[in-house]
Amino acid sequence: MKIIVTLLGLLNGLFMLADGIYVILNGKYIGPAKPGPWSSLFYKLNIDVFRLGPMFIIFGILWLTFLFGLWTNQTWTYALGLAVCFLTLWYLPIGTIISITILIILLTSKVRLGL
Repeated sequence: MKIIVTLLGLLNGLFMLADGIYVILNGKYIGPAKPGPWSSLFYKLNIDVFRLGPMFIIFGILWLTFLFGLWTNQTWTYALGLAVCFLTLWYLPIGTIISITILIILLTSKVRLGL
């Protein structure tokens, strides 16, 4: 389970970090010119999604910090894992799927993960 959480967390965290840096430097996200389905949520709130690079960087760092805590058996790992998963549910579609998967693993496998 720890390996699955790590791989999924790395996928989400590294991509969000890279995408955040990329949008700051290039004014667009990695991939197609129009951001994914997640952007609709922000457009409805009149938020310019191309100014969210710092938020993506923070989320990427939070995911990587969670994984660091997971592998170094930190006491705050479980709480941070739950929080970062809940806070990333808006990142449709892949981020949402990853967050839900890790949430389920955290909620059902706390002891097996060493948390």
